[in-house]
Amino acid sequence: MKGLAPLFLGIFGTLAFSWVGLTVIPNWQIGHLNPQSDEEGTDIYPMPQSGMVARGGRVYAANGCIYCHSQQVRADYAADDIERKWGDRRSAPRDYIFERPVFLGKMRMGQDLSNIGARAPTEQENAPPTGAASPAASSAPQGGAPAPGAAPSDASPSPPSPKTGSPSPAAGSPAGPPAVSPASPAPSAPASPGPKVPPTSPSPAAAAANATPAASASPAGGVPSWPVQTSGEPPMYSAAWHHVHLYSPRSINVDSDMPSYRFLYQTRRITDAASVDALQLAGSDAPPEGWEVVPTFDAECLVAYLMSLNQSHPLKEVRSAAPAAPAQSPAAPSTSPAPAK
Repeated sequence: MKGLAPLFLGIFGTLAFSWVGLTVIPNWQIGHLNPQSDEEGTDIYPMPQSGMVARGGRVYAANGCIYCHSQQVRADYAADDIERKWGDRRSAPRDYIFERPVFLGKMRMGQDLSNIGARAPTEQENAPPTGAASPAASSAPQGGAPAPGAAPSDASPSPPSPKTGSPSPAAGSPAGPPAVSPASPAPSAPASPGPKVPPTSPSPAAAAANATPAASASPAGGVPSWPVQTSGEPPMYSAAWHHVHLYSPRSINVDSDMPSYRFLYQTRRITDAASVDALQLAGSDAPPEGWEVVPTFDAECLVAYLMSLNQSHPLKEVRSAAPAAPAQSPAAPSTSPAPAK
């Protein structure tokens, strides 16, 4: 009985010390963070989530996506997430102040999704590649295949959307750049294409994200490579692309071990005209003639949630990656020295 009181005090002291160190002190340090804003109060980050995004987060959790995807860009001393172009900076507590719960994730059988929304094409909306004359970004730049339309279309894709991630032999035979240079005199044509081809125009975040799939041995040994943009699919990371990826992952990446979420979609008969939300499927995934596959409300919420994941906004307390800023300035053409006033 003499040792009962010290034993009880020791157990209580251990639990109390752990609770203070793991709960009270972190909550005191970062439990009352507010969104960051500039002096004018206009550039506010992060912003509260919409109701659709919040519901999509619940669908994300209910289907176990958290077990294969993380939402945390680790610091450069702990991982090579920034080298993989999964983000320009490490994640910080301020990124999650409006998320309840926070899906940091435990494993990475798939890619990190912290900035998956930042990879969406700028003019995405719905750009179905049904007609060759539809958006130029959805046909010619995809996969670098000059199949749709005619040969002159190679002249326009010289500054393609950054989602052309197929460094396959088709993209390696750049018929586009030489087609533009012959407009100048013939003798100078052979000399000019050489120095002009190397500076590729894709933006930093998306170019590197799409450059990894060609070399499956990316900086990470066991992390799967990014999917490759193909000519028959919607622009990568657009809303239409996410729906196709959820419905048939292996139509996007044949090596994907992601399960199919077809139960989030409805196959229905076309009555008057095809729905604008119908999935752009091909091959064995395409519905029978006269039928279409459309997303349910839960699928639309899930895609809205995925496209809202964006930690690319700079934070004062976190240093962004140095190569990210200079990579955007050289993208400007040689006309940049002109505005020297």
